[in-house]
Amino acid sequence: MGVQANAPRSAQITRNTKETQICVGLTLDGTGRSKIDTGIGFFDHMLEGFSRHGFFDLDCQVKGDLQVDGHHSVEDTGIVLGTAIREAVGDKAGICRYGHFILPMDEALVLCAVDLCGRPYLNYDYRYQVPMIGGLDTELVHEFFYAVSYSAMMNLHIQVLSDGNAHHVTEAMFKAFAKALDMATSYDPRVTGVLSTKEVL
Repeated sequence: MGVQANAPRSAQITRNTKETQICVGLTLDGTGRSKIDTGIGFFDHMLEGFSRHGFFDLDCQVKGDLQVDGHHSVEDTGIVLGTAIREAVGDKAGICRYGHFILPMDEALVLCAVDLCGRPYLNYDYRYQVPMIGGLDTELVHEFFYAVSYSAMMNLHIQVLSDGNAHHVTEAMFKAFAKALDMATSYDPRVTGVLSTKEVL
Protein backbone atom coordinates (compact mmCIF):
# COMPACT_ATOMS: atom_id res chain seq x y z
CA MET A 1 0.00 0.00 0.00
CA GLY A 2 1.38 3.42 -0.96
CA VAL A 3 1.69 6.40 1.34
CA GLN A 4 -1.39 8.61 1.61
CA ALA A 5 -1.59 12.18 2.83
CA ASN A 6 -2.78 12.63 6.40
CA ALA A 7 -2.69 16.42 6.34
CA PRO A 8 -2.31 19.07 3.64
CA ARG A 9 1.32 19.44 2.58
CA SER A 10 2.26 23.06 3.19
CA ALA A 11 5.20 25.42 3.49
CA GLN A 12 5.65 29.02 4.54
CA ILE A 13 8.82 30.67 3.24
CA THR A 14 10.09 34.21 3.84
CA ARG A 15 13.09 35.75 2.11
CA ASN A 16 14.31 39.26 2.79
CA THR A 17 17.12 40.97 0.91
CA LYS A 18 18.10 44.55 0.17
CA GLU A 19 16.20 44.20 -3.11
CA THR A 20 13.10 42.21 -2.20
CA GLN A 21 10.95 41.13 0.72
CA ILE A 22 8.92 38.05 -0.15
CA CYS A 23 6.58 35.78 1.79
CA VAL A 24 5.04 32.72 0.14
CA GLY A 25 2.57 30.31 1.69
CA LEU A 26 1.86 27.19 -0.37
CA THR A 27 -0.46 24.24 0.19
CA LEU A 28 -0.14 21.49 -2.39
CA ASP A 29 -3.35 19.75 -1.33
CA GLY A 30 -5.50 22.82 -1.76
CA THR A 31 -8.47 24.02 -3.80
CA GLY A 32 -6.85 26.72 -5.93
CA ARG A 33 -7.37 29.70 -3.65
CA SER A 34 -4.84 32.50 -4.05
CA LYS A 35 -3.87 35.87 -2.67
CA ILE A 36 -1.19 37.39 -4.89
CA ASP A 37 0.47 40.80 -4.83
CA THR A 38 3.84 41.12 -6.58
CA GLY A 39 3.44 44.69 -7.79
CA ILE A 40 3.39 43.43 -11.41
CA GLY A 41 -0.17 42.91 -12.59
CA PHE A 42 0.47 40.40 -15.36
CA PHE A 43 2.76 38.34 -13.11
CA ASP A 44 -0.01 38.29 -10.49
CA HIS A 45 -2.37 36.97 -13.17
CA MET A 46 0.04 34.18 -14.09
CA LEU A 47 0.52 33.09 -10.48
CA GLU A 48 -3.24 33.13 -9.93
CA GLY A 49 -3.60 30.81 -12.93
CA PHE A 50 -0.87 28.54 -11.56
CA SER A 51 -2.71 28.31 -8.24
CA ARG A 52 -6.17 27.75 -9.70
CA HIS A 53 -5.28 25.17 -12.32
CA GLY A 54 -2.92 23.20 -10.06
CA PHE A 55 -5.39 23.27 -7.14
CA PHE A 56 -2.64 24.82 -5.01
CA ASP A 57 -3.50 27.34 -2.30
CA LEU A 58 -1.00 30.16 -2.76
CA ASP A 59 -0.36 33.32 -0.78
CA CYS A 60 2.41 35.36 -2.41
CA GLN A 61 3.27 38.82 -1.11
CA VAL A 62 6.19 40.62 -2.76
CA LYS A 63 7.76 44.01 -2.16
CA GLY A 64 10.57 44.62 -4.62
CA ASP A 65 12.66 47.37 -6.14
CA LEU A 66 10.33 47.94 -9.08
CA GLN A 67 11.78 51.43 -9.46
CA VAL A 68 14.79 49.59 -10.91
CA ASP A 69 12.84 46.99 -12.93
CA GLY A 70 10.98 43.75 -12.32
CA HIS A 71 13.98 41.42 -12.45
CA HIS A 72 14.65 41.01 -8.73
CA SER A 73 10.95 40.66 -7.88
CA VAL A 74 10.26 37.97 -10.47
CA GLU A 75 13.47 35.98 -10.01
CA ASP A 76 13.30 36.07 -6.23
CA THR A 77 9.64 35.04 -6.30
CA GLY A 78 10.76 32.00 -8.30
CA ILE A 79 13.41 31.23 -5.69
CA VAL A 80 10.91 31.42 -2.83
CA LEU A 81 8.15 29.51 -4.64
CA GLY A 82 10.60 26.78 -5.63
CA THR A 83 11.78 26.50 -2.04
CA ALA A 84 8.16 26.26 -0.87
CA ILE A 85 7.47 23.47 -3.37
CA ARG A 86 10.53 21.54 -2.19
CA GLU A 87 9.59 21.86 1.47
CA ALA A 88 5.89 21.17 0.98
CA VAL A 89 6.46 17.97 -0.99
CA GLY A 90 8.56 16.62 1.88
CA ASP A 91 10.28 13.24 1.56
CA LYS A 92 8.34 12.45 -1.67
CA ALA A 93 7.19 9.09 -0.34
CA GLY A 94 4.23 7.75 -2.27
CA ILE A 95 4.08 10.45 -4.93
CA CYS A 96 4.06 9.98 -8.70
CA ARG A 97 7.31 12.00 -9.04
CA TYR A 98 6.72 12.66 -12.77
CA GLY A 99 4.14 14.93 -14.32
CA HIS A 100 3.42 16.22 -17.78
CA PHE A 101 0.75 18.23 -19.55
CA ILE A 102 0.11 19.69 -22.99
CA LEU A 103 -2.08 22.76 -22.63
CA PRO A 104 -3.86 24.71 -25.38
CA MET A 105 -4.58 28.42 -25.07
CA ASP A 106 -6.35 29.40 -28.26
CA GLU A 107 -3.66 29.27 -30.98
CA ALA A 108 -0.84 28.57 -28.48
CA LEU A 109 0.11 25.07 -27.37
CA VAL A 110 2.63 24.42 -24.60
CA LEU A 111 4.14 21.22 -23.22
CA CYS A 112 5.45 21.03 -19.67
CA ALA A 113 7.13 18.02 -18.03
CA VAL A 114 8.33 17.76 -14.43
CA ASP A 115 10.52 15.29 -12.54
CA LEU A 116 10.83 15.81 -8.79
CA CYS A 117 14.15 13.99 -8.82
CA GLY A 118 16.25 16.23 -6.59
CA ARG A 119 18.39 17.33 -9.56
CA PRO A 120 17.75 20.86 -10.81
CA TYR A 121 17.56 21.39 -14.56
CA LEU A 122 15.58 23.71 -16.84
CA ASN A 123 15.03 23.09 -20.55
CA TYR A 124 13.38 26.22 -21.98
CA ASP A 125 14.29 27.71 -25.35
CA TYR A 126 11.38 30.00 -26.24
CA ARG A 127 12.14 33.50 -27.54
CA TYR A 128 9.50 36.19 -27.31
CA GLN A 129 8.86 38.58 -30.18
CA VAL A 130 7.74 41.36 -27.82
CA PRO A 131 9.70 42.88 -24.90
CA MET A 132 6.79 43.34 -22.48
CA ILE A 133 3.41 41.85 -21.61
CA GLY A 134 1.67 44.47 -19.52
CA GLY A 135 4.21 45.30 -16.82
CA LEU A 136 6.19 42.07 -17.17
CA ASP A 137 9.49 41.98 -19.04
CA THR A 138 9.21 38.83 -21.15
CA GLU A 139 12.89 37.94 -20.52
CA LEU A 140 11.90 37.36 -16.90
CA VAL A 141 9.65 34.38 -17.69
CA HIS A 142 12.79 32.28 -18.25
CA GLU A 143 14.37 33.70 -15.08
CA PHE A 144 11.29 32.77 -13.07
CA PHE A 145 11.17 29.15 -14.25
CA TYR A 146 14.94 28.79 -13.88
CA ALA A 147 14.72 29.96 -10.27
CA VAL A 148 11.78 27.65 -9.53
CA SER A 149 13.49 24.60 -11.03
CA TYR A 150 16.73 25.11 -9.13
CA SER A 151 15.16 26.01 -5.79
CA ALA A 152 12.69 23.12 -6.01
CA MET A 153 15.49 20.80 -7.25
CA MET A 154 13.35 19.54 -10.12
CA ASN A 155 13.80 18.80 -13.79
CA LEU A 156 11.52 21.22 -15.64
CA HIS A 157 10.98 21.15 -19.40
CA ILE A 158 8.85 23.76 -21.16
CA GLN A 159 8.34 23.68 -24.93
CA VAL A 160 6.13 25.90 -27.05
CA LEU A 161 4.63 23.53 -29.63
CA SER A 162 2.49 26.16 -31.34
CA ASP A 163 3.40 29.84 -31.13
CA GLY A 164 1.08 32.80 -31.02
CA ASN A 165 0.03 35.75 -28.91
CA ALA A 166 2.58 36.32 -26.14
CA HIS A 167 -0.12 36.56 -23.47
CA HIS A 168 -1.57 33.22 -24.55
CA VAL A 169 1.82 31.50 -24.72
CA THR A 170 2.84 32.67 -21.26
CA GLU A 171 -0.49 31.79 -19.68
CA ALA A 172 -0.25 28.33 -21.25
CA MET A 173 3.24 27.92 -19.74
CA PHE A 174 2.08 28.71 -16.21
CA LYS A 175 -1.05 26.58 -16.45
CA ALA A 176 0.78 23.64 -18.02
CA PHE A 177 3.39 23.86 -15.25
CA ALA A 178 0.59 23.83 -12.67
CA LYS A 179 -1.04 20.75 -14.17
CA ALA A 180 2.27 18.89 -14.51
CA LEU A 181 3.28 19.73 -10.94
CA ASP A 182 -0.12 18.66 -9.62
CA MET A 183 0.37 15.30 -11.34
CA ALA A 184 3.94 14.90 -10.06
CA THR A 185 2.98 15.66 -6.44
CA SER A 186 -0.10 13.44 -6.45
CA TYR A 187 -0.09 10.19 -4.50
CA ASP A 188 -0.13 6.83 -6.29
CA PRO A 189 -1.28 3.93 -4.07
CA ARG A 190 1.07 1.57 -5.94
CA VAL A 191 4.17 3.49 -4.85
CA THR A 192 5.89 2.29 -1.70
CA GLY A 193 8.58 4.63 -0.36
CA VAL A 194 9.89 6.83 -3.16
CA LEU A 195 9.66 6.05 -6.86
CA SER A 196 13.36 5.40 -7.47
CA THR A 197 15.65 2.40 -7.67
CA LYS A 198 18.06 4.45 -5.53
CA GLU A 199 15.34 4.53 -2.81
CA VAL A 200 15.98 8.24 -2.31
CA LEU A 201 15.01 11.40 -4.19
